Amino acid sequence: MTSASVLRAACPPALCDCGRDALLGEPSSAQARVLLLTKPEEARLLQRLEAITSLEDLHHMQRRLFEQLGIRLTVQPGASEVRSMRGFEICVAEQPGLCRKTRQSIPAAVRRGLQRTPEIAYRILDEHDLFGL
Repeated sequence: MTSASVLRAACPPALCDCGRDALLGEPSSAQARVLLLTKPEEARLLQRLEAITSLEDLHHMQRRLFEQLGIRLTVQPGASEVRSMRGFEICVAEQPGLCRKTRQSIPAAVRRGLQRTPEIAYRILDEHDLFGL
């Protein structure tokens, strides 16, 4: 994050349900740190998520997202069998101040990263004991 004084621009009111204005009313709230994710920072984040190289790297990004912005990202195998990267459940927890588009673009970037490096997907499956080794 570059500067703590720069906040994300407001979304069009009819298109987003992020609740940015409510968070601006209580700036001391820990949830308000998600407003530090500006458009250029979001683009950098998405590039970084697409470029993950290992499962440890993915876990590191999940920790950093929570520590810096309060965003909870979960990546796990879906309830039914996993035949492709679309079988993974990649979820960003809904929270005030997090734009709807951002909640959609983060999982898409992770999915592209998994497609680029399928070894990470195998490690996720192994981590959840789906290979039975």
